[in-house]
Amino acid sequence: MPLSSKMTKKLLDYSVATIRKIKMAKELKDLTKRSVDYSRWYNELVVKADLAEQADVRGCMVIKPYGYAIWEKIQQSLDARFKETGVQNVYFPMLIPKSFLSKEAEHVEGFAKECAVVTHYRLKANPDGDGVVVDPAAKLEEELIIRPTSETTIWNTYRKWIHSWRDLPLCCNQWCNVMRWEMRTRLFLRTSEFLWQEGHTAHATREEAEARAKQMLDVYADFAKEVMAIPVVRGVKSATERFAGALDTYTIEAMMQDGKALQSGTSHFLGQNFGKAFNVQFVDKENKMDYAWATSWGVSTRLMGALIMTHSDDNGLVLPPHLAPIQVVIVPIYKGDTELAAFNEKLGGLTERLKAMGIRVKYDNADNKRPGFKFADYELKGVPVRLVMGGRDLANNTIELMRRDTLEKETISFDGIEDYVKNLLEEIQTNIYNKAKKRLDDNIFPCDNYEEFKERVKDGGFFLCPWDGTEETEAQIKAETQATIRCVPYGYSQENLGVDMVSGKPATCRVIIARSY
Repeated sequence: MPLSSKMTKKLLDYSVATIRKIKMAKELKDLTKRSVDYSRWYNELVVKADLAEQADVRGCMVIKPYGYAIWEKIQQSLDARFKETGVQNVYFPMLIPKSFLSKEAEHVEGFAKECAVVTHYRLKANPDGDGVVVDPAAKLEEELIIRPTSETTIWNTYRKWIHSWRDLPLCCNQWCNVMRWEMRTRLFLRTSEFLWQEGHTAHATREEAEARAKQMLDVYADFAKEVMAIPVVRGVKSATERFAGALDTYTIEAMMQDGKALQSGTSHFLGQNFGKAFNVQFVDKENKMDYAWATSWGVSTRLMGALIMTHSDDNGLVLPPHLAPIQVVIVPIYKGDTELAAFNEKLGGLTERLKAMGIRVKYDNADNKRPGFKFADYELKGVPVRLVMGGRDLANNTIELMRRDTLEKETISFDGIEDYVKNLLEEIQTNIYNKAKKRLDDNIFPCDNYEEFKERVKDGGFFLCPWDGTEETEAQIKAETQATIRCVPYGYSQENLGVDMVSGKPATCRVIIARSY
């Protein structure tokens, strides 16, 4: 019995869909599932999504164009927020005289083991054969440190810029690279060289400096929520976890899908430590000499790791629309130049209308890749919305839409698609954040029983525990559980504290304890 045209069409559609799925699965190259090996999933995803790869220099990475495009969006958004608070961008040398690091004892102690040192300034031809060798005659009189952070060189310069209270506040930031020699590295999360921003401010009073340090933490937290769709816990670090040379370190802590913490931004109140170390004095309003008060604050390409591990799934990246380099991709499925020309006219016009609305869109009509490959690639790279039009859609004035956050597909009218997409992008942004926020809220556990804590912390989560405030207890927890005090969190009651779950001594505060990256 011959098949009806309707049944034939259904079978053909089914076959095409099945083939497409097979191709996608193949082209995704079997990304390891999170439930099988979370660490391996992360490492594979960074590479397969074309974000970054290992460099030839051990511990360093090559950030590929797509990865750098995401970093640029992070940079642009943060930079605008910084400038709204009165911050100006500068650039300081990457080489720091060794003597500078000796001026603030706690600071040098904190970074000494991570410093890369330049000892010579010239190479010469190898007299014994090919290649080059270090010229022993070109030894530097004073070794230079490749910056692990720039407080020392910046405050040595501030000494020349600050003389009066009228010169304050001085609020500078630089976007740059730093080097901290790491023995164990992981792309974006921990590399020897990484990109970051470091803000450095000088103030006339303690109150003003402390307010600035807290303000910048709020800037980071707001950015994490509004742009990266990442909920965070704000708080202040314990004395052992604070920045070297700081009086207080404020932090935002994000929870990854495996329940581990990732420190995602820090802001430091440095007191007058660097002002005194580098003799940065000014005449105050009472015509008296005083030392400048300082802050520093920074985020790095570690945010890329936070982005991946907070939102992504077994199919690849999931990017929040506010951050995605490509918010919408449009793919025509065509046969021959005549049909392509019709798609170009219809979808090219849509592309321009979306761009006019401020939406970052890519129209992919290239013939060097199959549609199935394109679908898999854009899904892997986390593009929030995919629009696909085939011949039948063209005839019916419809278009297929897929949202990356839920993988839901629908066929809708082409008319009014621009407004629909614009609203959908905001819906996706909100949905991604709400999903992460629920995960965070559901995995913060009050706990005052140490034995229970030691078992449960293995499975991840943030534990809100009473702490006696001693370094001894903090060290014991770390040694026995590989968990650390992430912060004394804001927004949680610090009343009726009870006793420390480890020592049994009266608690001084409640802290968030978790395993971390």
